[in-house]
Amino acid sequence: MDRYELLNRITTFPLIARGLADDLLSGDFRAVFKGQGMEFDEVRHYEMGDDVRSIDWNVSARFGTPFVKMYREEREMTVCIIIDNSASMHTPGGDLSDSPGSELNRYEQAVLAAALIAFSAEAAGQRLSVIFFDREISKIIPPRKGRSHTMAVISAALEARPLEKGSGLGKALVGAERLLKRRSLVIIISDFLCINWEQEIGDLSRRHDVISIKISGPLDSEMPRSGLLTLEDPETGLKLRASSSFYSFRRAWAAWHEERVKLWEAICRRSGAACLELSTADDAAAVLMRFFRRGSSPRRSFAAGSSPWGSSPAHQRYAGAGRNHRSYR
Repeated sequence: MDRYELLNRITTFPLIARGLADDLLSGDFRAVFKGQGMEFDEVRHYEMGDDVRSIDWNVSARFGTPFVKMYREEREMTVCIIIDNSASMHTPGGDLSDSPGSELNRYEQAVLAAALIAFSAEAAGQRLSVIFFDREISKIIPPRKGRSHTMAVISAALEARPLEKGSGLGKALVGAERLLKRRSLVIIISDFLCINWEQEIGDLSRRHDVISIKISGPLDSEMPRSGLLTLEDPETGLKLRASSSFYSFRRAWAAWHEERVKLWEAICRRSGAACLELSTADDAAAVLMRFFRRGSSPRRSFAAGSSPWGSSPAHQRYAGAGRNHRSYR
C-alpha cells in the first residue's frame, strides 16, 4: 500500500479517536490517561489538624513559622509509542495471493495503529512521544501536545525506513525508560521477532504501564499450498527453498508461530504488560476499541527479583530462537 492510500485511511481517524479516548478514560486505563500522582503546587501556613509529614521544614526554618506543602493532582501524562521499523516489519503479512487482506504489510498496520493511538492521546489532552528502532534506536520524538505534533509523528512514521539490519527492541525499551521521567503509558508495536528484550520489558513495566501489540499476519498461522517456494530472511538475506505442498511443513510452520505467540503472551503477563495481537488482515481501529473497551489493563503479578520470562525449557527455547527463525517473504 502506498503513502497516499495510508493517508486516506488515517484522515478518518480523528473522527473516531474521541470514541477511543472516551473508552480509555472510562475503562481500567482511566487513571493512566488522566495522569497519575500528585505534583507540588504551593506552601501555606500550618493549621491545626494538618499532617505533620507535609511540613516544609526548609521554608518553616526560613520564616520562623511552620508551613505545609500543598499538592494538586497531576492531570497530564505522556503516551509513548515504540515502533519497530526493522526489516521484518516491512514484509507482507497476508497470504501469497492477491486477496484483500494481503495489501498491508506489518509496518503499515503498525503505522495505522500508532496513528489512531496518537489521535486518541491528542483528544485526551496528553503528551505524545515516539521512538523508532531497527537494530538501534533510529529516531526519538520528544513528548509534546497538539495536532501539529500528532501530524509530525505520523509523517515521520510514514517516511521511516530501516537503516540497519536487525531488531534492537531491548535497546528501545531502555531508551524509553531513560526518556520518561514520570509514570507514563508505553505502547510497543512490533512483530517481536527478536531476542534480548525480556528483562527490559520487565524493568519498564515496574515504572510504567505497558501495552504490547504484536503485529502478525494470516501467513503466520496458515501457509498456503503453493508448491516449491523460495523463502528469504529479511534481516540476513538467507534464502531457503521449501515445498509448501507437504502437510508436515505447513504444520511445523503453524506450530512454530503458535508457540512464539504463547511465549510472547507469557513474557508480557509475567512482566505486568497487557498484550494484544493485531493481524494485518484486521481493522486496527475496531480491534483497538474492543481492546480498550474490554479494560485490559496491565497487570503486575511478577514477584520482585523474579525473571519476567521464567525458567521453563519452552521459555529458554524462545530466548534462544533469535534470528534463525524470521517472518519470511
